[in-house]
This record gives sequence, C-alpha cells and structure tokens, in this order.
Amino acid sequence: MIRLGQILDRWRSSDVVLRDLPFPLLLAVASLVPALHVPGTQLGDLPTRPLDGLAIAIVALECLPLALRRRWPAGCLALVSFGFALDQLLGYHTVAGIALPVALLSAGAHLERHRRTVAVVGSAAYVLLAIALDQLGSTEGFAGFVTFYLVLAVAWGTGVWLRQSRAAEAERRRHVAESTRIAERTRIARELHDVVTHHVTAMVVQAEAARYLSSAPERLDQTLAAVSDTGRRAITDLRHLLDLLDPDDGAEPVPSSAGELHALVERIRRAGHPVEFTEEGSSRGAIGPHGTIGKAEMAAYRVVQEALTNALKYAYGIRTVVLVRYEAAEINVEISTDGSRSGASQLGGSGRGLAGLRERVGLLGGELSAERRSGGGFVVRARIPEESPE
Repeated sequence: MIRLGQILDRWRSSDVVLRDLPFPLLLAVASLVPALHVPGTQLGDLPTRPLDGLAIAIVALECLPLALRRRWPAGCLALVSFGFALDQLLGYHTVAGIALPVALLSAGAHLERHRRTVAVVGSAAYVLLAIALDQLGSTEGFAGFVTFYLVLAVAWGTGVWLRQSRAAEAERRRHVAESTRIAERTRIARELHDVVTHHVTAMVVQAEAARYLSSAPERLDQTLAAVSDTGRRAITDLRHLLDLLDPDDGAEPVPSSAGELHALVERIRRAGHPVEFTEEGSSRGAIGPHGTIGKAEMAAYRVVQEALTNALKYAYGIRTVVLVRYEAAEINVEISTDGSRSGASQLGGSGRGLAGLRERVGLLGGELSAERRSGGGFVVRARIPEESPE
C-alpha cells in the first residue's frame, strides 16, 4: 500500500502532458486494432474506406495532440480538427473522431485568451468542411450538419462552464484565505491590545505612585519591584504572542492555568489598587496542549484583565470587586467599581478592548455588557458558555 501510494504521488506530481498521454494512446489503439474497429463518426455519410497506411497517420493526427489538451489547448484543437476533417473527407470514419469533442471541451475549459476568436474560426472551418462534404456527394443534409454542430457546441459550452466553475472556486478560496488572514490579524491585534494595554497601564500607574514615595524607601522599593515584575510579565506575554506568527508553532498566547487569574488580581493589588476577588465553583473546561486553558476560560481571563485595566485608568485607588462564577455550562464574570476618579482619563483609551471582548465572547455564544452605575463607577458583566470536556 505504501508502494502504491508513492507511485500515485509521483504520478500526480508528473508533467501534465505525461498525465494526459494515456487517453490519446488508448483511443489511437482502439481506432486501429482490427478486432475493435467499428464505424466511428460518419459526418456526411460518404462511403467508408478501408484502413491503410494513411489512416494510421490520420488517427495519430487526431489522437496524439490530446496529450497537449491542457498545456496547449488551441494548438491541440487545431491539429485534432484538421485530422478529423481528413478522416471525414477520405471516408475512414474511425473511432478517433471522438477526439474532436474532447479537444473542444478541453479548449473551452483551459483556453485563457482569444476564446471568441477560436470559436469563430472553428465555426467557419466547420462550414467549409460541410460544404466540402456536400460537394463530394454527402447526403447528410442541412439538418444533419446543424445537429452535429450543436453537439460540438455543447462540448465547447461544457468546457466553458467547467472553466467558469473552476475560476469561481478559485475566487471563493481566495476570498476565504483573505477572510482568514484578516481574522488572524484581528485576533493578533486584539491579543496585542490586551497584553500591551494591561501591562503598560499597570506600569504607568506604579511609576506615578513611586513619585510620591521618596520619603518611604521600603514602599518605594516594593513599587519599583512591581514595575520590574510587570515589565518582565509583559515581555513574556509578548513572546507568546509573537509565537502566533511562527507557522511551525501552534502556540496560543493564553494563561497556562486557572491560577493565572489570581496572579492577575495580585499584580493589580501590587500596583496599589484595591481588588476584592471571589471565585465560585471550578472550571469544567478541557485543558489544552501544554497545559493551556480552554477558550471560555481564556475569554473570562481577558474580560477580567480588560476591566481591571480600565479600573486602573479611570478608578485608581477605588475599590473594585471581581466575581468569577463557574456554573454547569457557562462562566459568569462580573467586575464593578464603587466610583471613578476625576482626571483619570489622562491615560486615554480607544474603546477597542471592550469591542474586541464583545466579539470574542460573542463567537463563543456568550454575551458581554459594560455600563456605568447610577451612583458612579462602572460594571462589566459577561456570560461565557463553557465548551464540554472531551
């Protein structure tokens, strides 16, 4: 079986002329073997002539060019048509006449340029052949010639349809590839936004706090250590993200375990922001390769990360409550602050983070909402269906 598979692979990778050669050879043999000889196409109803040396040359002229039907479709059609005309004019009427509709179908399917010219020239050549046959005493009649022409037209039209179908399929695949590329770029941009915005925001807040701690060396040292840790974490996450661009690496820039959620909250606390974190239940999602968590858990992580980043920007120092509840078939996340800090918008924001989260959660069949609270502050809620473990 391995040997046969290797032979088939080599055959598929061989030159197209070599792959197209067996059919014309078989057709030529079938046209010349006496035991297989039967009257073939008889356009014009002229008396049938016995096979001779000239018949062999005409059969070769009709059949062998079919090996070029995909590489040189116009030339193949011209040679086959000439051979067919000689076959009918001399009255051999061999089975090789089948080559003409095959050449027409291949030309319609593979001819890229001058298709209309080829069709007009071919039609004119057919009219001349019909006139010549009529002068030799053909009893075919106008209706017979027209009927045969329509048969040839169907073969050409079938080839045109195959070419258009192939072009439409190629366009569909190109569109799918382009959509996939755009989706991948969007996913990478979203991950980059999540990683960079979160860590840089934390570092800015920690650096700002360090300015006011010159009189407290111990706290200053802790704050600077937190800035350093956040920077190293940012570098690690960016390395994971860049792995997405490696076609030989199926890495996904996701946390390695559910414990990363606790580490995320702890980093925000070290930045000087009060966070109350509650986790109810346990995840039922499947653990992926290399210990990475599932898509639902990843989405929950990103929701908490984005909400805490916004809390650092707009409500620094104000109590933030994080609740993550694992239920039978979904994860519910809620992050809220008790108020907002005036002037906190100086860190800026594009709104891309929440928009990307809505898209991410929506792709998993969930919902995400973010709104201001009547008494000040904001609340982010997400419901994320959890994939079933395998």
